[in-house]
Amino acid sequence: MNINPAELAPKTAEAESFLKALANRHRLMVLCELHKDELSVTKLQETVGLSQSSLSQHLARLREDKLVKTRRESQTIYYSLANENVSRVIGLLYEMFCAQDCGAPARKKPARAARENSGRRSL
Repeated sequence: MNINPAELAPKTAEAESFLKALANRHRLMVLCELHKDELSVTKLQETVGLSQSSLSQHLARLREDKLVKTRRESQTIYYSLANENVSRVIGLLYEMFCAQDCGAPARKKPARAARENSGRRSL
């Protein structure tokens, strides 16, 4: 893929906001849980281990940045990923950081990328 910086320039603030929302381990775990399935606030609280107050703040940020969407069923609010782009990014992060450790087959790096990254420190 060829990247044209001029096309990205007007979208940098949006990209920055998206990345900032991802750059918190608690929000990232919420998104990972939602990558699997739509969940109620109660179920999210159980799975990510945050207090109700803390989870509410993180969910508000994710809603504000349009990474999650909600639906109400009676008294229960359900959360899910807002769109396919969020799902793709979470899947890519999983592939980059977890796939090899979890026994899933990792994609091979293209030869050029492997050469370019050979001198870089890994995360």
